[in-house]
Amino acid sequence: MAEPDSARGMLRHVVATIAYRAAKALRGAPEEFAAYKAGPTTRTPIEIVAHMGDLFNWSLTLLRGESKWNTSTPLGWTEEQARFFATLRAFDDYLVSGAPLALSVERVFQGPVADALTHTGQLAMLRRMAGVPMKGESYARATIEAGRVGPDQVPIDPKFEFD
Repeated sequence: MAEPDSARGMLRHVVATIAYRAAKALRGAPEEFAAYKAGPTTRTPIEIVAHMGDLFNWSLTLLRGESKWNTSTPLGWTEEQARFFATLRAFDDYLVSGAPLALSVERVFQGPVADALTHTGQLAMLRRMAGVPMKGESYARATIEAGRVGPDQVPIDPKFEFD
């Protein structure tokens, strides 16, 4: 679906891409993965997911002309994932609403949204380090659509996945 505002449309596609990649990194991860610690000063996967939710909550306040940061205490593994995807939904809903943006799309992208992309990659890397790897894939072939920001994503054809 073409967006009347191409910058908002592109940001919505980026958010859908984060949802797709995060869903893949989280799908099938066992409960014990949530507490995996790669080093003494690193975040655990559950802390990363909580931080990603906080990033999108903060992004939403930035778009509304506020700047309110909250560091959430992680919930349970399943609940924290649900909270993260709910923050993506709220962010995407605001973008599609047509409400005015107090901060440019570019600034929101270069800060919190790009940070969330980095953390999504960390989750994938930590899966491998924790001994519960996920398959890689040709993401250019993935079915990613603006507005699809939940954990239920269109699976890629297995022939485009690799170890």
